[in-house]
This record gives sequence, C-alpha cells and structure tokens, in this order.
Amino acid sequence: MLKVGITGNIGSGKSTITKIFAQLGIPIYDADSRAKAVMVEDPILVQAIKKLLGENSYFGDGALNRNFISSQVFKNAELLNGLNSLVHPAVANDFETWVAMQNAPYVLKEAALLIESKSYLVLNQLIVVLADEEIRLKRTMRRDEADEEMVLSRMRNQMPQEEKAEFAQFLIYNNNDLLIPQVMKIHHQLLELASK
Repeated sequence: MLKVGITGNIGSGKSTITKIFAQLGIPIYDADSRAKAVMVEDPILVQAIKKLLGENSYFGDGALNRNFISSQVFKNAELLNGLNSLVHPAVANDFETWVAMQNAPYVLKEAALLIESKSYLVLNQLIVVLADEEIRLKRTMRRDEADEEMVLSRMRNQMPQEEKAEFAQFLIYNNNDLLIPQVMKIHHQLLELASK
C-alpha cells in the first residue's frame, strides 16, 4: 500500500483537499488530531511530557492542558524541540498501526510538519498544497478568528512553502483554483503507482 503525505502551510487548504480524497474512498490519517489523542492515550508519552514540561501539562482528569503547553513551548525552542522529539515518534508508531488496518490502494497522511519532522521520509509520495500568502492570511484570520499580527507571526515560524514544494512529487494550487480536477489527476497517478 502506498503511503502518501499531504502538507502545506497554515491557511493553504490542506483539510479541504483531504476531504476530496476522502470522498474518493481514500483513508485519511490526520496526524495533528491523532497527536492530540496519543498525548492523552499513551501512558509512557504522558509521563515523558510531564517530566519535560511539568505536571501542569495535564488537568486532574487527564485531559491535555493545551494552553499551558503552548505557553511553555512557543517561547522556548529547546522545550518545543523536546516535545516534538517525544510526540513525533509516538505518532509515527500510531500511523503504522493505523496503516496496517487499512484496505485501499493508498492512504493519505495529513500533517502540518511532515517535512520539518522528517516523517515524510517513510512515505512513498508527497503532495504539497500551495496558496498565496495574502489568501492564506485571510483564510486563517477568518477560520481562527485571529488578528493579522498573530497569524503573521505563526506564518513566519513556518518553513517557506517554496522550500516545501521542492520535496513534493505533486503540487496542488489552492488560490481560487479548481481543486477537483487537480485532485483527480493526482488520484489517478497514485492509483497507477499503487498498481505497480
């Protein structure tokens, strides 16, 4: 089974495109939401996060204290790298377990940091979604109800999308482009690759 990654910077529209693939019957692994689940479900990971960031990382009921974790890691690159080095391998294992349960010619792994985390290296193909900065900014401000400065600071912390494009076998342009024809073309190419 082919393992295909799909990534793109904030506001590029990864999720919209992933939904089109899902309509075609392709199983989708949402790495970002699975990471949140694994951070609560995996007792070894929970202990490691508490050791790194402190007991306040979790509420008394075991739920993730996202605001506390964000406040710790976004001002401290060392802590952010430490957290990523704990979470990414756990998500990688979760993904492999999930793949083994799928029955399709290929699966899609959607993640914001596929390239940065180097998890694209275990995938067969990579799709990068591109959109102009102005469009991504407006989309994100609308979606997250966030102000421009907040979104711009998040955008500045990401690898430039032009660099991400260099890692991709497939590119999808999502300014105001027609998405379905682009997705269908890639879908047929992936089915062909999967049949070899």
